[in-house]
Amino acid sequence: MIKNKKLSEEKFHKTREKVLAQWETGSAKALKIENAIERLKSIPEEKDFASVLKRAKEEGVTLTQPRAGVALIDQHIELLRFLADHGEADLLPSTIDSYTRQNRYSLAADAIKQSKKQKRSLLNGFPAVNHGAEACYEVLQAVSRPVQARHGTPDARLLSEIIHAGGWTSNEGGGISYNIPYAKSISLEDTLRYWQYIDRLVGLYAEAGVIINREPFGPLTGTLVPPSITHTVAIIEALLAAEQGVKSITVGYGQCGNIVQDVAALETLESLTTYYLKLFGYEDVHVTTVFHQWMGGFPKDESKAMGIISLASAVASLGGATKMITKSPHESEGIPTKEANAEGLRASKMVTGLLREQRQPPSNALEAEKNLIKQEVNALLYATLNIGKGDLAEGTVKAFKAGVLDVPFAPSQINAGKVLPARDAKGNIRILEFGNLPFNDEIKTYHRDALENRADQESRQVDFQMTIDDIYAVSRGRLVGASIATQNKKEHPTP
Repeated sequence: MIKNKKLSEEKFHKTREKVLAQWETGSAKALKIENAIERLKSIPEEKDFASVLKRAKEEGVTLTQPRAGVALIDQHIELLRFLADHGEADLLPSTIDSYTRQNRYSLAADAIKQSKKQKRSLLNGFPAVNHGAEACYEVLQAVSRPVQARHGTPDARLLSEIIHAGGWTSNEGGGISYNIPYAKSISLEDTLRYWQYIDRLVGLYAEAGVIINREPFGPLTGTLVPPSITHTVAIIEALLAAEQGVKSITVGYGQCGNIVQDVAALETLESLTTYYLKLFGYEDVHVTTVFHQWMGGFPKDESKAMGIISLASAVASLGGATKMITKSPHESEGIPTKEANAEGLRASKMVTGLLREQRQPPSNALEAEKNLIKQEVNALLYATLNIGKGDLAEGTVKAFKAGVLDVPFAPSQINAGKVLPARDAKGNIRILEFGNLPFNDEIKTYHRDALENRADQESRQVDFQMTIDDIYAVSRGRLVGASIATQNKKEHPTP
């Protein structure tokens, strides 16, 4: 059974030989740890992810970052430059292609060849492993912002080696968040081990004076996930990373829709993560937050899509997020054009700029949501530790097996899939079916009462149809998916 224990250098380097042998990257010199350290130390502060995040947090600024990536190096550079220059992006991504995410490097190589022939990208991202560390460094040198790898890779060990040796100073993902929402049958124990390796690599750089930012993927499935569940996963991944020596961690949260609940979630995410890091003895970890704009269905109408983007930007600012992952008005159509991506960025930046000096004012509703989130997170974390007899890694594996940790709508066979969320009358995400979540009767009653109140208002039953209605609601211009009968009454009242 896996343990939450810092990997020894001997074990790390023994594993590293096998990792680097997975694919011939042509980066042998760059991948020598001492050479990678020298390169990373030469990165200017304005291109260093951890430094830029730290300064933004101190200044109370919410930075913007899109998702973007194409197959060919010159086109990828052109795309990132466009997003920086025309989209005013503060931070740049390199979204990694699907073949690389599944470690299918030979297929990525074939796609690169075909992309060159057709002079257009036949991949949905940048194949960093195939291009190698020198190409990643070429990308970094060609742009004026820090670069982060964003992907969804269960086993990202070789990818992580390549990007950091190429000077990229941030990497997204984790053993839970890049398994449960992304994969069907990959062992959680395996992915936790893969990400222990990745975090130990970052820890070795930290020991040499190079701080690399690590970012667990916050939204998970991005579909009506209660804040306490996303928070718990983020905190667990932060603690596991800190054990391996990571010193800069950005914990994330995906927009749920109700402004008060979202602000409460952002504020508690940072405070709870910092609290638990210090509780477990990790005193020197710098914590920042990332807010993901709406991860669910978008309307096809670009103006309506821009409305969702603007609302998300307001919430990110009011909740004090350090950075925000943006969307585009082409979200419903698939991969956006660079122009549409830039439009989403500019709209987001306008709103965060206008709200820079403002925060959500205190209220009883805000405090109630914060207290509920804290109670639930504490219950989930302590149950995970108890089932693991004090070991967080072992506890995580056993907690998912027992359904103590359970992510709504996740494809993983490891996940129990018994938790069912729905919105209350104000659009807050509540829990309809608790499965084996270790919540007390008081918490369960709170959720049930909130859903019963909505049901009374809509003259309907509290059932799975609520959830279905809520999943499609935003793309139809509403947050709460009222029943068809209720909508008809409102739209066609009796004379």
